[in-house]
Amino acid sequence: MPIEAPFRSSVMKVEKDWIDYNGHLNMAFYNVLFDRCSDEAFEVMGMGPDYARDRRLTIYTAEVHVCYVRELHLDDQVRISFQLVDHDEKRLRAYQEIHHVDGWLAATSETLSLHIDMAGPRVAAFPDDIMEKVEAMRAAHRALPLPERAGRSIEIRRKAG
Repeated sequence: MPIEAPFRSSVMKVEKDWIDYNGHLNMAFYNVLFDRCSDEAFEVMGMGPDYARDRRLTIYTAEVHVCYVRELHLDDQVRISFQLVDHDEKRLRAYQEIHHVDGWLAATSETLSLHIDMAGPRVAAFPDDIMEKVEAMRAAHRALPLPERAGRSIEIRRKAG
């Protein structure tokens, strides 16, 4: 089965309990949306809930960088993209974007994830069958350009003078 480049989640809807006192989506729930998309992408790579239950192997997030671009509100519908930017035998680097179904960008996220043996828990190499699926997704995403927002850092830019 061909792998989408980038992978795109199912359509998701902003829920009532996610709205904060400012009347828009609370920052924490952007991460919920990114995480739900990641779960769908991990399932394609063979690392869904059954993988964790049956093989006692899973994915943990080590680092994440979110940029909030435009507010989302109650009942907005979105799709999230997932681009596997890099990987090695134990780690995944992914870039994601939340797009409103009307097409505009709401937020971006870049994540470093670790493959975990839950018996430790400890970081562990991907089994061969899973590495094949990771490599297949990376091959499908390799032709995509590195997103402009990937690799950003936080800083306060000051004017010279």
